[in-house]
Amino acid sequence: MAERAALPPWDGAQWLRQLQADPVDLSSLSYRQVVLRGQWVPDATLFLDNRQMNGRTGFFVLTPLRLEGNAAVVMVQRGWVPRHFQDRTRLPPVATPTEPVQVRGRIGLPPSKLYEFTSTVSATGSQRIRQNLDLAAYRAETGLPLLDLSVVQSDDPGDGLLRDWFVPATGVDKHYGYAFQWFGLSGLIAILYVWFQIVRRFLRPRGQPSAEGGG
Repeated sequence: MAERAALPPWDGAQWLRQLQADPVDLSSLSYRQVVLRGQWVPDATLFLDNRQMNGRTGFFVLTPLRLEGNAAVVMVQRGWVPRHFQDRTRLPPVATPTEPVQVRGRIGLPPSKLYEFTSTVSATGSQRIRQNLDLAAYRAETGLPLLDLSVVQSDDPGDGLLRDWFVPATGVDKHYGYAFQWFGLSGLIAILYVWFQIVRRFLRPRGQPSAEGGG
């Protein structure tokens, strides 16, 4: 993750041409920096409900970006916005330019899915507020040629969205704990072996001479 993030950012048009010419496993591109140019599709903006940032509950704002010079569309995770305290169906205003924009971010998989008791659409009465996003289903619903990935926006165009994105834990600390545990057990076995097989033999009192030995 750190190595990919440190690489120079891809130019969106060049990256797409490379991706279309030589398809790869999209998960292998995660965390690679990219610069995209295109136009927002504001009518297709979605608000993912019950998403937290800095301990507060609100919405993740997702807007498709129609890429410049290409028919492809990328879903951009633009940022987080707080939810209205009294009316959860009220959509917060989000500034979305109509002119071409440049978006800098990192390639990522679609947003993680939360457990869904009931349909958020039916509960809120809004097609734009949802609990989860299924890219394949949304592609069929909107007719937009969405790619099977998303871009997590990192730059700040002054739209008022918060972008303190959560970095998933790699679990490396758990592996350090396992290593310490197994090396500790190995050391204990070595100490017990030395104690019972070597040290105790020298500490054991010598027996009396046998009576049959005579003399």
